[in-house]
Amino acid sequence: MSLLELVLFLKPNNSPMQIKKGQRNIFQITLTGYELATLISSARWIVDGAKGELTLEAANNLKQLLDNYDNEAKKLHSQPSS
Repeated sequence: MSLLELVLFLKPNNSPMQIKKGQRNIFQITLTGYELATLISSARWIVDGAKGELTLEAANNLKQLLDNYDNEAKKLHSQPSS
């Protein structure tokens, strides 16, 4: 099994995430600070046992983040392999 390495870069809040594939299974993911905060807070909620419910704002932020990821993943998969 190959190793997946993620390199995260923060960018201004007005630009959605970008995913670029490097050599082998190395990806460069550029996130806004807002997107990174959404990921971290969601991961903490899950690790803490996912007690209670996500707030509506948190759920909406997570849905937007996943939409951004899905859009970038589609772009990545449509590019020819190098």
